[in-house]
Amino acid sequence: MAATTEAVIVRAPAKINLELRVGPVREDGYHELATVFHAVALFDDLTARATAPGAGVSITVDGIQADEVPTDSSNLAVKAAELLAAHIGLESADVAFELRKGIPVAGGMAGGSADAAAALVACDALWHAGLDRETLHELAAQLGSDVPFSLLGGTAIGGGRGEVLTPVLARGEYTWVIALADHGLSTPGVYGKIDAMRAAGEVAQPTPVPEIDDELMAALRAGDAEGLGRTLHNELQPAALALAPHLEKALEIGRKVGALGGIVSGSGPTTVFLARDSSQALDLAVALTASGAAVDVRRATGPVPGARLVESIRG
Repeated sequence: MAATTEAVIVRAPAKINLELRVGPVREDGYHELATVFHAVALFDDLTARATAPGAGVSITVDGIQADEVPTDSSNLAVKAAELLAAHIGLESADVAFELRKGIPVAGGMAGGSADAAAALVACDALWHAGLDRETLHELAAQLGSDVPFSLLGGTAIGGGRGEVLTPVLARGEYTWVIALADHGLSTPGVYGKIDAMRAAGEVAQPTPVPEIDDELMAALRAGDAEGLGRTLHNELQPAALALAPHLEKALEIGRKVGALGGIVSGSGPTTVFLARDSSQALDLAVALTASGAAVDVRRATGPVPGARLVESIRG
């Protein structure tokens, strides 16, 4: 009798936005985006185990901020399993997830999206669905704007609401310092704040069709870390700083230590800094920690691949 797959382990990376341009609100309630996604070596690991028919989906969580991760049907990994099961015609999504968090929760680094992408890859393997990447991408887009990139990884331009991806041929490896805050920010709340600030004339009005900076793309093509540092940009940053003013302290420390660039990641509150090398990354990490500007600091390189199977356990 052929061995069955009892469990699989999938690893999915965090993302940062090297650039994030936010257009006006669309008719569907989303904002038109132009962004450059970059996957970094900060990971969530998802173990998926086969369960008895009719058992449904369960999830347990450990790792950083584990107590802040929902374990009910609102969890994106649970939604991903149920969506894939429905797509392939299963009566019940029968799987037990064990999630180990390494990506901050509500930190603007797509931790929930990484988990959803991991769940799609895991359940596809566990249930021997054999779905191609295009189909997985389509399912990912139904789950959230960042989920398709969590599948893809690397460096990519995101259009639409972020789900329309074009891979970028970027040279080199970059060293990042990631400063974690002591609380999360609501992504809808940050978008709502930037809309309010624009309406009040506190920040510039949005470009109707946002576009990526040519200088940033040239830096990526050339593997020019200094050029990339100069062109990091996030149009949500004023809103994140308005909602969490203490984040400016971390950005100021990055400037003082001489980081090539520093930025709020996505909707925040995580801040990320591009370091010249591993030595400067250590200096940045020490300064951010000693100042109290961050509750935790991680160092990571990028780009790295998207969600991928790292182990399959057969019975």
